Amino acid sequence: MQYCTSPFQFARRRTREVIVGDPTRGGVIVGGDHPVVRQSMITCDTLDTDACVQQTLDLVKVGCQIVRITAQTKRHAANLEHIVRELREQNCWVPIVADIHFKPDAAMEAVKWVEVIRVNPGNYADSKKFAIREYTDDQYEEELSRIEEKFAPLVEECKARGRAMRIGTNHGSLSDRIMNRFGDTPLGMVESALEFARIARARDFHNFKFSMKSSNPKVMIECYRLLVARMDALGADWNYPIHLGVTEAGDGEDGRIKSAIGIGSLLCDGLGDTIRVSLTEDSPNEIAVCNDLLAEIPSLTDSELELSPVKLSYDPFEYVRRGTPEIELADNIKLGGEQPIRVIVTQATWDAVSPKIRPRDDVRPEGVYEDLNILEVDPREEFSVSCNTQLVTVADNVPVPSITAFRLLAAQLQRLGLNNPILLKDCPSIPSPELSPQIALLRSAVVIGSLLSDGIGDGLLIRNETGPGQSLRLGYNILQAVGSRSFKTDYVACPSCGRTLFNLQTVTAKIRHRTEHLKGVKIAVMGCIVNGPGEMADADFGYVGGAPGKINLYVGKTPVKFNIPEDEAVERLVDLIREHGKWREADLELSEELAS
Repeated sequence: MQYCTSPFQFARRRTREVIVGDPTRGGVIVGGDHPVVRQSMITCDTLDTDACVQQTLDLVKVGCQIVRITAQTKRHAANLEHIVRELREQNCWVPIVADIHFKPDAAMEAVKWVEVIRVNPGNYADSKKFAIREYTDDQYEEELSRIEEKFAPLVEECKARGRAMRIGTNHGSLSDRIMNRFGDTPLGMVESALEFARIARARDFHNFKFSMKSSNPKVMIECYRLLVARMDALGADWNYPIHLGVTEAGDGEDGRIKSAIGIGSLLCDGLGDTIRVSLTEDSPNEIAVCNDLLAEIPSLTDSELELSPVKLSYDPFEYVRRGTPEIELADNIKLGGEQPIRVIVTQATWDAVSPKIRPRDDVRPEGVYEDLNILEVDPREEFSVSCNTQLVTVADNVPVPSITAFRLLAAQLQRLGLNNPILLKDCPSIPSPELSPQIALLRSAVVIGSLLSDGIGDGLLIRNETGPGQSLRLGYNILQAVGSRSFKTDYVACPSCGRTLFNLQTVTAKIRHRTEHLKGVKIAVMGCIVNGPGEMADADFGYVGGAPGKINLYVGKTPVKFNIPEDEAVERLVDLIREHGKWREADLELSEELAS
């Protein structure tokens, strides 16, 4: 299977065009040769017309091209008429997407008023009970017939009204039927979406796009690659556009890093026609990150490279860390094999940060680049390596984008029958002039995160960020975001919408303040039942809005505490973590950040 023209040379995937609204009056065309479209979602109550209009106008002002609004019931969907009318009266013609979960009748109402209907196949026609049962082939076909009966009327209505559709599956919100046959896997996500697409195609409706979202960037990358490969195998007319996003990425640097890894790596492979950076922040902040991320892709790719054919060294559809021997670095620190991926720094960074390192600090340099016994090679040329225990990297100033260079290095080593450990660099040379911190963060996250998601890399060196303390911390943050190491609490937080039953930004900040010292613990903060329990798939603990002012607490996917008053819920979450043996008191000295 193949998911892109070449993993070594940039070529954007060619798709059919999907018409979203009236392109002559503010609508957009998704796919084809058109630029990647930037999306976001408002966060207010859909019944509050004035707030919805204002938030939409605020997004359009900063460059948002498609705005999503939740429609959780038919009543909410009906108010989209008033929201859209008010926007058009103010000469705002941005396409509006109705976000539908669980309620086909809400979709049938919303399609009257908006340009796009987003459906999640796992929620649209199924009520999840997390039941385990075996389906015979006949029973499975009966289920598909039931789904078609519920979904086909919406397809017909979209076709009749000239609407577009997004078929969007989310990791953790698959139907019981899909879960029992395929598991909570990338394949299950893809097959769930394709089932709905076949219903649309059977009615000659093609004005739709796909999305495959997960809070885990590695899972998200695998899903999209598999989706594109499956579509290519199905035939040339399955060339539908795709929308990229890492769902529940969180806020601050962590949210930006996760989004850059997932979205950026796929954009560098030529995939993606629309994007959303989902942050637990004010929605306009998402568009700023979209703009920066899209602007950086040309500098991280090259469509003019001439490379000799070489076989890819990894399976792009299933993450497996590249196997290497273990080698000694220094001070009893080992690299490769089953060792953690190590964070290497330059001598200048070491000199700046080492006096501030305390004995129990988790964030610390694990090697000095200038002191390493390392072989630097140009992977485009023939090279030889004396033994498998020689640490290898790409030489500085090789005029090849870093992702391509290190994929090529791994492939060339495999061709030679070698499995040497590899030190990753986020850029071919130190940038000049210096990058701003926000751009350095995005570039490094895309490059290092993409390669780690491919299973390549045993150590990493950050040079895009020139601040010593910041570059060290960025290396660890990328490892945490991609799931390769854990040095702090991991948070999965949805970005808020009209369904949210509490202030996500405020509550997430409170939970972070109480729990940020819990290394290795993953906590999900979900505004409503749509994003929990299913979509917080691999979290240890969940804080989920159950009703206005009431919180449900989860251990994994299992609800264990119900209807807790919101003003008590954070401390009850702490109690729950303590009950399960994962609580420890914060060490105030160790909670201090490294100074820059």
